[in-house]
Amino acid sequence: MSSTKLFFGAIIMVLLLFVLTASSFKPEHSKAIISNPNPIKTLAEKREIKLYNIRQKALNEALTDYFNKAITSGDIVGAGVSIVSGDSVILSDGYGKRSFNSKETVDGETLFRLGSISKGFTGVLAANLNSEGKLNFDDKVADYLPNFHFGNQQNTQKIELAHLLSHTTGTPYHSYTDLVEAGYTMSSISEKFNRINPIAEPGAQYSYQNAMFSISQEVMLKATGKDIQTLLTDKFFKPLGMNSVSMDHKTLMNTDNIALPHVRRGHSFKTVLPRDNYYNAIAAGGINANSTDMAKWMRFLLGHNPDVMSKDDMAQVFKPFVELNGHRKYYQKWPGHVSSGYGFGWRIHTVKENENAPEETIWHHGGSVNNYRNEIALFPDSDLGICVLINGPSKLVKTVIPDLRSIIKSIYEQEVAIATSI
Repeated sequence: MSSTKLFFGAIIMVLLLFVLTASSFKPEHSKAIISNPNPIKTLAEKREIKLYNIRQKALNEALTDYFNKAITSGDIVGAGVSIVSGDSVILSDGYGKRSFNSKETVDGETLFRLGSISKGFTGVLAANLNSEGKLNFDDKVADYLPNFHFGNQQNTQKIELAHLLSHTTGTPYHSYTDLVEAGYTMSSISEKFNRINPIAEPGAQYSYQNAMFSISQEVMLKATGKDIQTLLTDKFFKPLGMNSVSMDHKTLMNTDNIALPHVRRGHSFKTVLPRDNYYNAIAAGGINANSTDMAKWMRFLLGHNPDVMSKDDMAQVFKPFVELNGHRKYYQKWPGHVSSGYGFGWRIHTVKENENAPEETIWHHGGSVNNYRNEIALFPDSDLGICVLINGPSKLVKTVIPDLRSIIKSIYEQEVAIATSI
């Protein structure tokens, strides 16, 4: 009897020990279960990834087809293309060749001269200095450059930094562009405008400039003690990781992966070398960059690097300062074009897809220098940016922005059926 009690007592002790041990025991795989409490969310993420991949494939195929047709027809030699949507770079690549007679192809790292797309960098730089209190858009140019004279003394005292950046100083079209191309310093050119008669009051009339626009870099130098190369590098290029950007001819020529410019020879192309003009006027046309870095620049402009500069501080750059009249310019013939204006280094267009559609804003500029021909456009309402860099004269530049916008719209704004079993 005592042995039976002892036996059952031992069993009870073992059971108690098991219960106590089991209550504090956590299975090895419990972490995996806890970290994945919502399998539906994971399925949604998988669908999103698959949708992204489907659209990426469709975009790559559509753009390859688009640019291959342009190459085959003899319209372009090569092109660097970047597209950003929100905080994502959805494409940064190249099509065609760096040089007509070579086999080397354009890719996202291939360097181009930007030409007047540089003006957009200058406008944003001025806004940055304005936000820091280093200067103001309504500052008088003569207060920084005492030797600057344009028209009589009364007219000279009216000219503001805003007039330089919006092409509204009243200077005749392309005044002293020949001196810029001849390599004169902007400091010396700024002192020659007393020989030119104004065609309008400051702020009253748009008249496109390179020389007068580039005097802005002299104003910034006086305001900060730093040249425009240093300001752009320190404020934008380094923080944004835009490592390919350069602002001189020597660096460009020492780059292995460069798209060489071309001139037309009948139905063919002839490769030429990049010239050293406009590096004295960086503000207007002296920046070199590749598609990878232009994507970073557009993402920044759309407001996705607020640590570098806020959208609010940039806003004034993209407000029309002067209306662009007429209907003859290529961008005024874009589908649904309503109106155009010029801000500070940027054209601002309003378009409307159809009568019932809402109006859409486009921030845009073209660039032409040394037989490079480029286009950049941002669609802030859609959080979208498109940049196309071409190494030769081409009629494609007139329609490439609305063409690519249409392709992107057809791919990213349509419903895509995805199989339920992923």
